Amino acid sequence: MIEAALSLGGNQGDVRSTLTTALAKLEQGGARIKRRSSDYQTPPWGKTDQPAFVNAAVIVETDLAAHALLELCLKVERELGRIRMERWGPRIIDIDVLTYGDAVIDSEDLKLPHPFIAERGFVLIPLAEIAPDLLVGGHRVADLAARFADEPIVRL
Repeated sequence: MIEAALSLGGNQGDVRSTLTTALAKLEQGGARIKRRSSDYQTPPWGKTDQPAFVNAAVIVETDLAAHALLELCLKVERELGRIRMERWGPRIIDIDVLTYGDAVIDSEDLKLPHPFIAERGFVLIPLAEIAPDLLVGGHRVADLAARFADEPIVRL
């Protein structure tokens, strides 16, 4: 079994309910939730002229291969109505694989650790709540998250 870190978020519809449904579907697909962060209201990133997001992080335990875990995340997104129309645009749900054990993967469809993790307070702050000592690129998640302490990220 491998521990993997996932980030979930969205800014359309009843996001908190959608996150709960997504987690149940991930478990049904073979990604057992070990730890779940609080939900956080976060400002949009990348494309800023849209509503705030609700984000959360989870640590899962799985025997799925890394690419199979990514496929499960994409399947859950589709089942919940995700339509990919605009990069970093509004969405009902987004599920990103952040880490997969200590694997380093650089394939066309999967890059681990997630290439933007160190730049995203909306990922790091929820992740630091549940895995502060997780190492990403040789740095503790808690230390990376501390750089975003002044951002308007609010625990719900």
